[in-house]
Amino acid sequence: MPPLNLGNQQPKTPLNAEHAWRATAARAGDVVLFFDFDGTLAPVDDDPTAVRPAPNVLTALEALAPHVRRIAIVSARPVDFLRDHLGGLAGIDLYGLYGLEHSHSGGDTVTEPAALPWVPTMSELAEQARAELPPGTLVEFKRLSVALHWRTAPHLGDLVQEWGRAQAERLGLRAQPGRMVLELKPPVDRDKGMVIGETVRDAGGAWYFGDDVSDIKAFAALRARAAADPDFLGICVAVANPETGHEVADAADLTLDSPAALADFLTAALPHLR
Repeated sequence: MPPLNLGNQQPKTPLNAEHAWRATAARAGDVVLFFDFDGTLAPVDDDPTAVRPAPNVLTALEALAPHVRRIAIVSARPVDFLRDHLGGLAGIDLYGLYGLEHSHSGGDTVTEPAALPWVPTMSELAEQARAELPPGTLVEFKRLSVALHWRTAPHLGDLVQEWGRAQAERLGLRAQPGRMVLELKPPVDRDKGMVIGETVRDAGGAWYFGDDVSDIKAFAALRARAAADPDFLGICVAVANPETGHEVADAADLTLDSPAALADFLTAALPHLR
């Protein structure tokens, strides 16, 4: 397990949840809490349009928000989807499509200008995928990306990935693997690690909660910030799952076993931050 960065003071005992939250409490007003959405705040579903946050997780976020600097959701979902599925939760920042979109504190959605010319390409790609890929493949069009899911037809995984990577090479797109999904997105330099790195430049600490391989870049951004500043508190939490194996969990400081467990974890943190 990577060591917890507590500035110039190293923990005398192995890192555990209580120890980490106590370390956070001393600087809570300068700490940002980052969360992935699918698989972290919400259980993964066969139908990506049917996903909803785990019970009590939004209540926990709402209770924590007044005690920390910011709460931010960093997701492959579009900002509009996140806004619709967060139950009117106010005062949080939303980073959608790996940072190609963002909205701060309920404000307008802002799109990365370099990505906008790719909207027609992504629309045409989605239509092509629906026409050429076999039944059982779910094609999710997100305006600035196309996600190819094979969760309900695992035997199609190799075929879908081969098709998707061939289209990425043909069109000059980037392919982002995930949990039984391959996402094709514009060749624009935005990812979760970049979002985190930019957001924590002047923060005193941050937590990142994620479950998928794309979240490892966010973990790495916190590690880099902590390496550059011994007073920065960076804590990485994996919501473990069998689909990503040990890769994500091994990159984290702490692990949880489900979005429901995350809700309990955040609820238990509140007395420390108060």
